[in-house]
Amino acid sequence: MEKKKANGNVLMLAEEHKREKEEALRQIIELEKQLDKKHLLEMEIEELEGKLKVREHLGDDDAVQTEIKVLNDKLNQKKAKLVDMEALNQTLVVKERQSNDELQEVRKELIEGLQTMLTNARTNIGIKRMGELDVKVFVNACLKKFSHEDAQINGVTLCSLWQDNNLKDSKWYPFKVIPTDNDEAELRLNEDDEKLQSLKEQWGDDDGIYMEVVRALKELNEYNPSGRYVVPELWNFKENRKATLKEVISYIVGQIKPFKKNRTASRK
Repeated sequence: MEKKKANGNVLMLAEEHKREKEEALRQIIELEKQLDKKHLLEMEIEELEGKLKVREHLGDDDAVQTEIKVLNDKLNQKKAKLVDMEALNQTLVVKERQSNDELQEVRKELIEGLQTMLTNARTNIGIKRMGELDVKVFVNACLKKFSHEDAQINGVTLCSLWQDNNLKDSKWYPFKVIPTDNDEAELRLNEDDEKLQSLKEQWGDDDGIYMEVVRALKELNEYNPSGRYVVPELWNFKENRKATLKEVISYIVGQIKPFKKNRTASRK
């Protein structure tokens, strides 16, 4: 019953997200159109101002003064229109920001919903805890040095120590800023860091403990550099990357269809 309830809740979230995404896309398109119109209007105002300066130097006869008046009227109308358009653009920017915030909230709700749906499930789409060390990597590395029983204990202990004492410690920041050719800066892992060097000397730098710590460090620095605690993320395990909302919703719909068919059949 709890799984059915969770499935229903996630389906509602998926439908809500679809509506909000369509609205956000519409607002972005509208904003782009308004920005193009604003740019064109600014060019027209600049052209009118240039014409006015030319006419003002031609003389004071009635024909020139009449043309100047007409140009001034057009210019004032264009400027008033520009003010209105800037106000509209600002409104659209605020709405776009609100839509993005709402989409992030939907993403959070989907993460919570999927955590309920995917309990003990092996799927291509699911939740990955970014910055969390995989204890299996530590145990496997310890199996090369200890007996099976000791490897289990030492692996779990070592993994816990690195997660709690090092990765969660915001004071430990093994990264450095490297200048690039395009006058920008790139953040890279400082492989000369004392703790990382010690870890590499003890366990090597292959796909074992050292690389697992490096992976978790990079994830934490991307997702939560200040708090340094694990963050859940929608993940495509098949392709080992962040899952798009479209992929998540497609997966959810695929999971819920059989449930809806079974419910309809049971009613019959």
